[in-house]
Amino acid sequence: MTAQAIIQSLASGLLMGLLYGLIAVGLALIFGLMDVTNFAHGEFLMIAMYLSFFLFAFFAIDPLLSAPLVAAALFIFGAVVYLLIVRFAMRAKANAGMVQIFTTFGLAIVMRGLAQFFFTPDYRSIPHSWLGGKTISVAGIFLPEPQLVGALVSILAFAGLYFFIHRTDFGRALEATREDPGAVALVGIDKNRVFAFGWGLGAALVGLAGAIMASFFYIYPDVGASFALIAYVTVALGGFGSVFGAFAGGIIVGLVEATTALVLPPSLKSVGIYAVYLLVVFIRPRGLFGSI
Repeated sequence: MTAQAIIQSLASGLLMGLLYGLIAVGLALIFGLMDVTNFAHGEFLMIAMYLSFFLFAFFAIDPLLSAPLVAAALFIFGAVVYLLIVRFAMRAKANAGMVQIFTTFGLAIVMRGLAQFFFTPDYRSIPHSWLGGKTISVAGIFLPEPQLVGALVSILAFAGLYFFIHRTDFGRALEATREDPGAVALVGIDKNRVFAFGWGLGAALVGLAGAIMASFFYIYPDVGASFALIAYVTVALGGFGSVFGAFAGGIIVGLVEATTALVLPPSLKSVGIYAVYLLVVFIRPRGLFGSI
């Protein structure tokens, strides 16, 4: 194993880790805002990838150009899911946590079933995107352009989210609603409006990730399941409710995955992720950056 091979693997892991972080940030945002885990998060990613595919197939819009459109569509979809489904589940008088879990879990099953019915279980891909199959070489290290652009988009999206939360009035309203949903009503803030916006924003982030991933990953009804599992581990690793923790956790997960693939067969690359997660749980149960 040469030093160049190690650096190549770590570079690839870093690029994928930034995408993992972008996927996980939307999940962490929703949990931090409402203490609700969206078990349909992977299916949101799947819908975004299919939307990118059909925009390319029918209108020849490259995923790089369709990413803002997909993010906007997922924003509306996420807000509608909250307004039509989740907010009623949150009103449960008994076993509210279980009701919320089974509501989003049931939504995931329905979305996956509908995708299999309408789109068939066949694998699809976007064969001739602007970035597909292209790489750049930096000091002998080859970086796939789709993952490289995805990593840059992830950084910009996280920076924009951080600015929005900490530097805008609506971002402060999100923070205030997370701290005390009852008190914000006294100053005229509509809790449901803030929660709907939070769900929309979380869905838009995963929609952005899905649009980028559609340019280099196969698209099929179950594609979201594996990435959702990684997102849950990433959020738990970084700390539930911590947006920064989710993004940093995604980078850690990507690097650990790449390092594991150097030591173990590629089919076992997930072993390292869960081993690190269990280690963190034993040492710091609230996660690396969690405050609860």
